[in-house]
Amino acid sequence: MNSNSGKLGLICIVLWCSQNLSAQNSSLLERQYQEAQNALTAGNVAQAESDFARLARANPQIAEVHANLGLIYFQEKKFAQAVPELRRALQLKPLLAESEYFLALSLSELDDYEEALPGLQRGFHSGRPDMKRLCGLQLARVYTGLKRDSDAVKVALEMERLYPKDPEVQYHDGKIFGNYAFLTMQKLWQTSSDSVWRQQAEAEVLESQGSYDAAVGQYRDVLARDPQRAGIHYRLGRTLLARSQKTGSAQDTEDAAKEFQQELQLNPNANAAYELGEIERNAGQLDKAQQQFALALKDHPDFEEAQLGLAATFIAERKPELALPPLQKAISLNRENEVSWWRLAQVERALGNSGEQKNALAEFQRLHVQTSGREESASKLFSPDDVTKQSIDTHTPE
Repeated sequence: MNSNSGKLGLICIVLWCSQNLSAQNSSLLERQYQEAQNALTAGNVAQAESDFARLARANPQIAEVHANLGLIYFQEKKFAQAVPELRRALQLKPLLAESEYFLALSLSELDDYEEALPGLQRGFHSGRPDMKRLCGLQLARVYTGLKRDSDAVKVALEMERLYPKDPEVQYHDGKIFGNYAFLTMQKLWQTSSDSVWRQQAEAEVLESQGSYDAAVGQYRDVLARDPQRAGIHYRLGRTLLARSQKTGSAQDTEDAAKEFQQELQLNPNANAAYELGEIERNAGQLDKAQQQFALALKDHPDFEEAQLGLAATFIAERKPELALPPLQKAISLNRENEVSWWRLAQVERALGNSGEQKNALAEFQRLHVQTSGREESASKLFSPDDVTKQSIDTHTPE
């Protein structure tokens, strides 16, 4: 990861003159410094680099000149050149905190993690938000390079808290979280060869890869070892359901329903109740579907897919007035789900509200254009807590 200095701006310095300098030399120094700053202000970084390099050679005892030159090198991604200038600035004036941070950032870019670490830690806890962000991104990278993965995760979690909508932060944090998850599972594989947890993990991997036959066998082996194990009947049901969608097997759908029922007998699993409700809704068993969706929502009123499933059941029963509240709840939870607006259009039409139907259809069409290109890639992401997503009904509201 190369540093992105963004618009940090240069170190604000006060250029002082040595008592050993004559007034003429002092005036010349100030004029040369101003020319260098003017070049930077005009965006002529190459000229500014040349000017500050000349100043540093002529005035090697002025810390701020070396600091500015080092920062220019950093911004140009000339990290090997930035390091000696920033070191020199700190030798001359150790209290130049900005130079310490940029030295650490440059060292990190050169993969000198051990030396970079203290400065990055201090920069991450500094009072400047832009410096905190820049040092935080590099600090997580350094911890990963030093194989201190738990420390990298701690930094990533703090960065998520500080910059929740920053796409660069989210990208790098996602890589750190993914790496940590991989390493953790790798330890499970290496240290627990005969563990039921490893067997469960293998089943989930097979499920995520679409190897449904092998996953079904693994989940059943897990249940043979631990018949009361929570969540396994649900995952087995999900795998059977996925296989039925691939092969068209009605038997797999029936077996999946049995697994969801067994899960519910073991523990109050809202996901299992929802999946069972979906199977029964698609089979036309609307009263049973309504009961299962209500069960899923009993302790989880923010379960968006269950709200949509319940609404679809009421629509199928021709009870639009009952379908309206769960649809409104679903939309309040997530305004970006096109299915909610599609079904709302159906309900508003049935209720005779042509204006509201038109508005709902317009919102559906807007979202449909946005999401159609992302649907295929998003569907390939695997989560052990996933559920069957509600989809667009074939009936078109007029």
